Amino acid sequence: MIDVAVIIVSWNVRDYLANCLRSVCAELHGRNLTGQIWVVDNNSTDGSAELLSDLFPHVKVIRNTHNPGFGAANNQGIVAAAVDDPRYYFLLNPDTLVRPSAIATLVSHLDANPKVGVAGARLLYGDGRFQHSAFAFPGIRQLLFELLPMPDRLYETRLNGRYPRRYFEPDVTPFSVDHPLGATMMIRAEVADTTGGFDESFHMYCEEIDWSWRIRQAGWEIHAVPQAEIIHYGGESTSQIQALSLVNLWRSRAQLYHKHYSPWKADMATRLVRWGMARKAAETHDPELKNAYHEIIRIWSNGSQ
Repeated sequence: MIDVAVIIVSWNVRDYLANCLRSVCAELHGRNLTGQIWVVDNNSTDGSAELLSDLFPHVKVIRNTHNPGFGAANNQGIVAAAVDDPRYYFLLNPDTLVRPSAIATLVSHLDANPKVGVAGARLLYGDGRFQHSAFAFPGIRQLLFELLPMPDRLYETRLNGRYPRRYFEPDVTPFSVDHPLGATMMIRAEVADTTGGFDESFHMYCEEIDWSWRIRQAGWEIHAVPQAEIIHYGGESTSQIQALSLVNLWRSRAQLYHKHYSPWKADMATRLVRWGMARKAAETHDPELKNAYHEIIRIWSNGSQ
């Protein structure tokens, strides 16, 4: 048995991956934690494979010959890492830097709170700015914030699924949330085993929301732990394919709403998204974005297909 299996799914972010691995190695070696690092590479073409073999030979690597998606790749890592019998799985994006004691703090919190199935860290952007790392489950109100201009003062409120920034101060007690951002999730092994992992039909985006929903329905708590701090640069893989990423995001949102909400609420969301995306398409002069907005309308009209 080991304390934690660290699972990093990576795609074409070689330099970020190198720095992430250095920070994770330093944390595991400096905190008296037993652990193993797994990298699941989704067919990168930027030299990531050579980096791993040259600089991190102790890291276990799964090399996919295609990109199966974020959730499916994490599931691969969880299944492979299970041979080491970890108490916890720590799912971590490659565009992150683990600050000293972050992993140990998450482990300690889960050790001390047996009803908590998932713990997320406090996130900062690369320049030190605050980053929201946990959210309420999305509903109709959050769609309004995505599709319409809203007063600036409301974006940071619970109306938009945000928890107050003061909750994330390092001296504040960990608190219950609906779901963490998928960039960092420490999951109790029992939870991973009994709730089935990520739904692999979500190729990218919203998979952590869906899994958190099922974890909460199974009776587990999910906590944000402000004392565990991690730098998250954010969107380094998806920024390479912006229009496609936008379509993938809204495809996953359609799937999420149709999976977890009643038909009448899903229908209300569909009508709102179709109207909002038509409005965006009419306003943009970017042909790629215009095509993306029309594709999103088609996806929602067909029930997420």
